[in-house]
Amino acid sequence: MTQYVLTLSCPDRPGIVNAVTGQLLQHGGNIMESQQYNDLATDRFFMRTVFVLPSAGVADALRGTFGALARDFGMTWSLRDRAQPRRVMLLASRFDHCLADVLYRWRIGELPMQITAVVSNHPRETYPYLSLDGLPFHHLPVEPGRKHEQEAELWSLIEQTGTELVVLARYMQVLSDGLAARLTGRCINIHHSFLPGFKGARPYHQAHARGVKLIGATAHFVTADLDEGPIIEQDIQRVSHHDTPDDMVRIGRDIERRVLAQALRYWLDDRILLNGHRTVVFAA
Repeated sequence: MTQYVLTLSCPDRPGIVNAVTGQLLQHGGNIMESQQYNDLATDRFFMRTVFVLPSAGVADALRGTFGALARDFGMTWSLRDRAQPRRVMLLASRFDHCLADVLYRWRIGELPMQITAVVSNHPRETYPYLSLDGLPFHHLPVEPGRKHEQEAELWSLIEQTGTELVVLARYMQVLSDGLAARLTGRCINIHHSFLPGFKGARPYHQAHARGVKLIGATAHFVTADLDEGPIIEQDIQRVSHHDTPDDMVRIGRDIERRVLAQALRYWLDDRILLNGHRTVVFAA
């Protein structure tokens, strides 16, 4: 039987769970997993439910009736067939460790998705040791005075390929406010710092100069406010006075890889719900 995942958020009020599960029961749905969260600070309710239906045709009927329920409760919601792979575009610059890691996890089936393209502001020759497995590669250089044109090409590519999520796998270009707004909730960045922390260039050298004892990385949604988007996942590792800046760069690469992979894994399985400037992440 096909599994579906329903996610929703709405103003909190009595009867939401009863109404949702009642709808699923009316259509013969059997709940396999369900998580919910009541945010007392914002008085909003969040829910993620995995269930099976007796046949694929029932899903269309459920979408129709659920739409009316969602309007009554003021819900933002999504209903998706879990077997349908999400369409993801990967962007990278000169450093390819995050890109290589995502591609490896995709190859072995750990990240079930359809990669629509790999895009870089550097030419293909920048990655001599990286196999793209026949994936479309697009070199979109950012030349002086042509940032607007480059982003127009990128947006056209996103639309043409039906891309649902854009992943900045160490794509070292700041997106314009306009493009960031278009990609609200569907663009994930890996930041080479444990935000809030050392921002800008050479963060590990800044950290070394300050004698830090913990370094980390942050995966977050991209917004017009640079490095201030809703945080999805973070991790840290302890360092000491013995570690040089190069040691910290090496350690940081490992943290960046696993943080980005975890954030992407959450998104692919519909585990992230936006909650204003924060996120609700229903971890497994």
